Amino acid sequence: MKPKSGWIEANLLRDFKAEGTDAHRLCTVEDGWVERFGCDVLISFKTVLARECLIQELHSWASTVRFEFGRIFARFLPRKNEEREVPRLIFGDAAKNLQTIATERHLKFGIDFGAGYSVGLFVDQRENRRYVRYIAPKRLLNCFAYTCSFSVSAACAGATTINVDLSKKSLARGRENFAINSLPTIDHRFIADDVMAVLPRLARKGEKFDMIILDPPTFSRSPGGKTFYVESDFEKLLVNAFDLAERDSYILVSTNCSALREHALEVMARYGLKTARRAGTFHRQPLLPDFPAGGGASSIWLILR
Repeated sequence: MKPKSGWIEANLLRDFKAEGTDAHRLCTVEDGWVERFGCDVLISFKTVLARECLIQELHSWASTVRFEFGRIFARFLPRKNEEREVPRLIFGDAAKNLQTIATERHLKFGIDFGAGYSVGLFVDQRENRRYVRYIAPKRLLNCFAYTCSFSVSAACAGATTINVDLSKKSLARGRENFAINSLPTIDHRFIADDVMAVLPRLARKGEKFDMIILDPPTFSRSPGGKTFYVESDFEKLLVNAFDLAERDSYILVSTNCSALREHALEVMARYGLKTARRAGTFHRQPLLPDFPAGGGASSIWLILR
């Protein structure tokens, strides 16, 4: 069977290989998508029919562009977060462990298909991580740090970092990402706590940063029962971050919430600037060549003046 449109071209696949990247999107269709992590492939699907079609098209496309892969994992895309499940192995060696390593511009990141719904690296943040390396901040605050991929990108350019996330397991995986890139963690802090509680504490201590990453989940609940809803709480999060931002600092404002696109993020950022009596400009990254227009997380960079 001939693969339908939505699969990346062979020349883009060669470009990724040339730049040292094997973590990226392979295909996007209406009811799902396919991503590559090292030698493994992850299919995300809304319907069983979409999953079966993507499996067949993957084999056909791979033969056409001479793409070799190992295992295929699949995960259902539920409407409710509480219905999410870990990816399931549907093709390949079941005896192998569920972990692998993916590479992005020669940086390595641990991938674990059995650790949860998300496998350890969000490929739609690839250009934002590249921008972090390009700016090369001195001190980075990584909020909702997950497995600390932004911090690894900053650390390889010489930055010290503070990483905040509710999950101790995610931060432990973040430490592992530092280790597999031969980056010592002596100048990096890992705080397992609620971001909304940590930011005021850092401000009271007089901490300042020249780059802050704000990429929160759509919803989260702390062990104490406090909830975070990105649509209603993002503005407060941003204003709190301003208290920690140096002059001429960079703040990434990003979300995968479909209700908040780039324009909405900019409106919130402008309101936050007015509230905090700060000035700033905006920067947008180029579109990702492996994603359709409007696909992936919405992001803007706010440059404080």
